[in-house]
Amino acid sequence: MSHYRCAFLRLPQVKEMTCLSKSSIYRLMDAGDFPKQILLGARSVVWIRSDIEDWCSQKISAA
Repeated sequence: MSHYRCAFLRLPQVKEMTCLSKSSIYRLMDAGDFPKQILLGARSVVWIRSDIEDWCSQKISAA
């Protein structure tokens, strides 16, 4: 049995990974400083896991 890591993250997972609030995430997205969400359905948005991981890595490297 393989362990599959979902390529998509929902907002609670993004908040946990980045330690950012919902408002901070959306403010950074509006400024072009955070990966954009993608629409999966009429009321379903997600972020791509690798985009969030890359963003976190860039922040660590810049520290």
